[in-house]
Amino acid sequence: MSKTVDFYYDYISLASYFGFMRLTELCRKTGATINYKPMLLGGVFKANGNTSPLTVPAKWEWMKKDFARHAEYYGIPYQLNPHFVFSTVSVMRGAFWALSEGRIEDYNRAMFTAAWADGKDLSSADVISEVLSDAGFDATVVMEAMTHPENKQALIQATEAAVERGVFGAPTLFVDDEIYFGQDRLGWVERALL
Repeated sequence: MSKTVDFYYDYISLASYFGFMRLTELCRKTGATINYKPMLLGGVFKANGNTSPLTVPAKWEWMKKDFARHAEYYGIPYQLNPHFVFSTVSVMRGAFWALSEGRIEDYNRAMFTAAWADGKDLSSADVISEVLSDAGFDATVVMEAMTHPENKQALIQATEAAVERGVFGAPTLFVDDEIYFGQDRLGWVERALL
């Protein structure tokens, strides 16, 4: 019987981008399925008293180099987004629309690629609309869905549920009830799936 990986993420998280790009391949290889768990990383940080790596300059300088190494090693398209830090509230709400429509993987790929391969500002409505259209979505429909109260509430509730489960950053992955934090722990995730 194939296993499932719960994948908690936010498009603001560069590590989530690398995790997404590698996890989709890993699940194809192992036959596992991904249960996508969009959340708002800022809300998770606030609830846990955690802060962004940006607040520790030496750590951030190291992370930028480390991400570049990962991108080169795994052949993942990457550039440090010139608009970072950008707001992802709208596009994270849109993820709940994509989940309800069965289009979450395409939506995730479009948003992660826009942010971390193409360097686009996901806090701009015009940019979001363009990204959606380019990815084959009806931008008007999705942009409207981002304003619906049920999608706003879904993001709040999902973020609270993530914190209750023990999530403190992104990406966080669960196989069964075992937690794995960070895109650099996918080797352990793979072992848990075999």
